[in-house]
Amino acid sequence: MNNSLDFNRRTFLLGAGAAAATASGTAAARPARVIDAHDHLHFRNIANWSERDRQLIEAADKLGIDQICCSIVPPEHPMTLEGFRNANRWVAEGMRRFPGRVLGQCIVNPGYGPEAMEEIRRYIGEGFIGIKLYNDYRINEPVVRPIIELAIELKVPILQHAGHTSWLSPPQPRISDGSHVAEAANRYPEAMIICGHICGGGDWEWTIKSLRNAPTAFLDTSGSVIDDGVVEMAVSVLGASRLLFACDTSLTASVGRMRSAEIDDASRRKIMGENMQQILARGGRA
Repeated sequence: MNNSLDFNRRTFLLGAGAAAATASGTAAARPARVIDAHDHLHFRNIANWSERDRQLIEAADKLGIDQICCSIVPPEHPMTLEGFRNANRWVAEGMRRFPGRVLGQCIVNPGYGPEAMEEIRRYIGEGFIGIKLYNDYRINEPVVRPIIELAIELKVPILQHAGHTSWLSPPQPRISDGSHVAEAANRYPEAMIICGHICGGGDWEWTIKSLRNAPTAFLDTSGSVIDDGVVEMAVSVLGASRLLFACDTSLTASVGRMRSAEIDDASRRKIMGENMQQILARGGRA
């Protein structure tokens, strides 16, 4: 990628602080990596999965996103053993196809117990950077505790699919919300638990407030909802150090949300990549 164009894209995302750093010309002052903490490659039940994966990387290029943390969500719910094994195998292939761009997240159904634990150990050992949990169980249920304890042992984050909604209850009866994430995070304060897609639908104000007394929990900014004030409220209530830039396939909405947020440059840099880099560094994966 052309270095000048690269800096222009990062400046677009990171604001005035990035522009000043670029102008200084010193390596130490250059902007940190921009990391999308929550996104997805495609399950291979669609004919054009390869093209859609490539389009994701191309969109990230155009928007100045350096790395994308990806899982694949199987279509069957609850997730089957075969489904999540295929998903993780295909994410590993995506990492090889887009080296240095895709950071793998190992998805499992905690109900499979030993098989889920084995899957996590295998793929973290092969270079994945974290664990993805969906809506098979709420994160505060006892069946998930061995997964959290393994994440602590391996020093990797858990990204939990979440939302505080009423209209999703029938299809997702065991979806986690911010209160479940807070309970798990307070039970395991050494864990790195990320509450997924604040803008994925539902009451984002409630979600932000539900996490304020769980100081070790993180919140990602992804989702297609484009309400004003989301990032500003999250920074005010939780602090910028607990927020992670993420897209969850809504790249332009997520970039626009961060561009329009009325926050200072230091907070923007933390959210856009520095916080995720610190999470990766805790496991020696920075």
